[in-house]
Amino acid sequence: MSVQSAPTTRRWWALGLIAAAQFMVIMDTSIIGVALPQMQADLGFTQQTLSWVFNAYVVAFGGLLLLGGRLSDLFGARRIFTTGWAVLLAGSAVAGLAGTVGVELAGRAIQGAGAALIAPAALTLLMMLFGAQPRELTKALALYGAAAPAGGTAGVFLGGVITEYLSWPWVFFINIPIALVAIAATGKLMPAGTGTRRGSIDGWGAFTVTAGIGAAVYGIVRAPEVGWSSPQTWGVLAAAVTLLGLFVLIQARRAQPLVRLSIFRTPNLAAANAAQFLLGAAWIPMWFFLNLYLQQVLGYTAFPSGAALLPMTVLIMIGMITLAPKAIARFGPKATVVTGLGVLAAGLIYLSFIRPDGTFWVDVLPASLLAALGMSLAFIPSLGTAISSARPEEGGLAAGIVNTSYQLGSALGLAAITAVAAPLGATQMINPTALTDGFSGAFLGAGLIAAGGAVIAAITLHLPRPRPEQNAQGTDLTTTGGSR
Repeated sequence: MSVQSAPTTRRWWALGLIAAAQFMVIMDTSIIGVALPQMQADLGFTQQTLSWVFNAYVVAFGGLLLLGGRLSDLFGARRIFTTGWAVLLAGSAVAGLAGTVGVELAGRAIQGAGAALIAPAALTLLMMLFGAQPRELTKALALYGAAAPAGGTAGVFLGGVITEYLSWPWVFFINIPIALVAIAATGKLMPAGTGTRRGSIDGWGAFTVTAGIGAAVYGIVRAPEVGWSSPQTWGVLAAAVTLLGLFVLIQARRAQPLVRLSIFRTPNLAAANAAQFLLGAAWIPMWFFLNLYLQQVLGYTAFPSGAALLPMTVLIMIGMITLAPKAIARFGPKATVVTGLGVLAAGLIYLSFIRPDGTFWVDVLPASLLAALGMSLAFIPSLGTAISSARPEEGGLAAGIVNTSYQLGSALGLAAITAVAAPLGATQMINPTALTDGFSGAFLGAGLIAAGGAVIAAITLHLPRPRPEQNAQGTDLTTTGGSR
């Protein structure tokens, strides 16, 4: 199927599948939250190891995204997209059937590997389908972007429903029929691309970056328990720095690296990825601790807690589909990113004033909606700038880098904010006042990250304001990076 001659209806159906992929890979990070107590009882997790049900997925996802982008460029986005769904299906089956801690974590890591193939290939396919038409590209990116927060919140909501009315393995089994439908539809809807290209895969690069990210997350998560000054903490963090340093060294010396380091000299690419990193580092801790506040302090059960996050999700989807494209067209990507991060910071700081005897209507709803508005404004222009800054033949690499930036920011941000919140009282399960103090500190920390992101974006992004004729036709994100 030729991308340029693809019927309009088929292209939008293809976008629906791409958005569903984004929805699924993000949903799988959150759907296990409510099921964790049952999994702990059935499989024998300790309180310390339970967090790795989340981390095993996120580390594999974030660590292998660059490899996924490289494979997409070498073997074709459609082929890697299909392979990713097959790997996700296999991981979901293993995780759902697991009877031990080790098998469960292995299944989650396999799921993360599948997601790491799906996500960059999906963005590459989106650019192939809509990249030549700027107005449609902005709309397509908005729909794609809206699928991420929708997946995160749907995961919490569906996880509660499934755990309450079925059992925890079904939070994994639900992926299997969806993956089968996606695999069947991909060949009919997605463009074939240019086929296999010559090049190497760089397995050592993939290993060192994944191991380095995993070690960094592990060290930060364990630090509050064993102590920041303990030899174990510093040893693990030193190993993380060493592995990531080896990754950079390997990339600099290889003729065909996993990541061409000079790509970061492309105008605005590094700045846009920094915005995505800090956006993930602020947003994911907010979502994580807000869910805990609703359940552990306000006393919500799983189903009402998920429902309480729906207004935020609806606003994000509306904002990404309608408000963000209009703001980009009127004020340009840079102003929209900076404003979005600033509004997100304001919402998070507002959340830091939560009370032990608070209410949803006063303490949660206004602040969460303000944060959601900021997220919806910042996500689309930073994502579009990061992808469109690269050369067309490196679309998979650019997609892998920006997904890695967001996921790495999410993992390290959550680990760091958890480390800050724990000594403030976030682990004092029987004391609502101490819990609230800990959660308040977490929201304040996340707000400071978002505020710092706004300042950094204002300094580092160099994007032109749209011309009057662009305001009428839609902003062309493919020209903001300067290399396409």
